[in-house]
Amino acid sequence: MRASQNNQSVAAVHSPPTEMVPKAKASQGKHFLSGLASGIGSAVLLQPLDLLKTRVQQPNRPSIITSLRGAVRSHPGQLNILALWRGTAPSALRTGFGSALYFMLLNSLRQNALRFSVFRDHTTSAFHSSQLPTLSHTANLFTGATARILAGLVLMPLTVIKVRFESNMYSYRTIRGAAQDIYRAGGIRGFFSGFGPTAIRDGPYAGMYVLLYEGLKKRLSQASTAQQAALGSKALDPGKSSTAINFTSAIVAGGTCSLISNPFDAIKTRIQLEPDRYTNMMQACRKMVAAEGLRSLFDGLALRMARKAMSSALAWTVYEELIRIRWRRE
Repeated sequence: MRASQNNQSVAAVHSPPTEMVPKAKASQGKHFLSGLASGIGSAVLLQPLDLLKTRVQQPNRPSIITSLRGAVRSHPGQLNILALWRGTAPSALRTGFGSALYFMLLNSLRQNALRFSVFRDHTTSAFHSSQLPTLSHTANLFTGATARILAGLVLMPLTVIKVRFESNMYSYRTIRGAAQDIYRAGGIRGFFSGFGPTAIRDGPYAGMYVLLYEGLKKRLSQASTAQQAALGSKALDPGKSSTAINFTSAIVAGGTCSLISNPFDAIKTRIQLEPDRYTNMMQACRKMVAAEGLRSLFDGLALRMARKAMSSALAWTVYEELIRIRWRRE
């Protein structure tokens, strides 16, 4: 009898469902609010890493230690740890609303993609940690990239203000003061400085991220189910398993995609800090490589990988948990 139960459990892992039934839909407002909460939380917690990354990518290329000392010692002999959270307001606004808009757009695109059989994942196992529709690799890549580029365009003004705030090349005291200075120097166009490299960085990054994230979740979900079936577990605990699987998948996907897209991030930072000197992506890349070598394209890599991996893990795990909890209540 026990062997029969185990065989049935293992068979459930490897046998795809005869018909894919889409997950229940949560309202777009719930996706927006869940993304907002997860984005603000991760931005506030990880702001010191973002600030140090911005300073390391400045033209004078200070080391991490030099940047850290400069950030916490505004006056000789005085230590101010809270200075590491300089620029938190624009960063939290950008990341919070950016995450909210991104997750809302991503969910909308994925729900629409489900209408077409070619975009569905027909190999999904009985247990899957995802709270989102499960799609094919191509659909994951396309929806992730499209949602990120659209969200990035809308939030670009806050991104420019955030970078200026974090840099020690400017001494802005308020968001309004920063906005007025940017407008005086470059008009409306000044708020979209660096959008080209940002889109080229964020589009492929987000597409690859969703592709890797969903792929890892699927494999880990299958492995978790198979392991529990082999041990003779009578019931799965979807809540605990899903959280661990989502967190692990997000860290791996975030770190990998950060490594690949870092050159575009370094170029984007230079353009936003010195738009008069670095006028476009190709010119900025040539100047950086000619003056500082290829290494300049990977300035801030360690900080960015650490921040992106952790922010992705926090944002995506919290987002999916909030969606799961709210669906349970309905």
